[in-house]
Amino acid sequence: MNHIYFAGYSAVHPADFVFEVPEGYECYLLLITSTPARFRMDDQITAYPAHQAILYPPQQKIWYAADAETYENDFIRFASDEPFVRNFSLTGRPFPVSDPAYCHSLIQLLTWETAQWLEIFRSSRCSGTDMLPGCGNPSDCSSMDNESSQIISRLLQILFSKLQNDIKHPAPSPHDHELLTLRRQIINDPQLDWSVAKMAESLHMSTGHLHLLYKQKFGLSCMDDVIASRIRKAKDLLIYTDHSIVEICGQCGYQNLEHFCRQFRKHTGMSPSSFRKNSAV
Repeated sequence: MNHIYFAGYSAVHPADFVFEVPEGYECYLLLITSTPARFRMDDQITAYPAHQAILYPPQQKIWYAADAETYENDFIRFASDEPFVRNFSLTGRPFPVSDPAYCHSLIQLLTWETAQWLEIFRSSRCSGTDMLPGCGNPSDCSSMDNESSQIISRLLQILFSKLQNDIKHPAPSPHDHELLTLRRQIINDPQLDWSVAKMAESLHMSTGHLHLLYKQKFGLSCMDDVIASRIRKAKDLLIYTDHSIVEICGQCGYQNLEHFCRQFRKHTGMSPSSFRKNSAV
């Protein structure tokens, strides 16, 4: 059973921000930082880089502060009796998060789901009933409550599984989260004018270093990933739209139709027109 009391994301504070709860909360506090921060542990204050997570269990002293011009974090205050929370292997100490964008999205979903349920609940209380709006009877209300609770529990479980994996398998490279962000951008927008030089510049590293790290992380080069993503998008457009092959060529980032057709055939074994015909059968 899980109950979220407060959740928020992208909370921004000034450089003099300090947060302290000497006796701790009666519940858990999960914090994921987006900027450098300082944490007090064992009466010693230590500075940590951005993208750290820390789980404060109930009744544990809490102290953290900004360590840059601004401080930003995502957070959840919640109660839980789930094993994945109670048996979490590291509490009260920060640890690096390998994929902060993914965790940020999960906390966004938890915040929205919690806010949506609370709004429905408040509306029902204001109406003078104990049922949620639209419920025909109390059992309908319970089922809605259970559905929301199951969604929240599942999102928490996914988040904690990700964080537990980060503790067991620390990121080998400080650039891991930057590489993950870059790959998401490539997959989402393969039609952009990608080049190794531009990617390396955006990550403030040499092209050779980027090529090495990217291949170690994902098993293929960044430009091979661009081509694979473009072909994947082309296949979707050929199947689900009636756009011409010339239009699809441009929408997938190709300036030359012959080059597009050649790469498409290399990856699929057939021409774009043959692929569309076979997919329609």
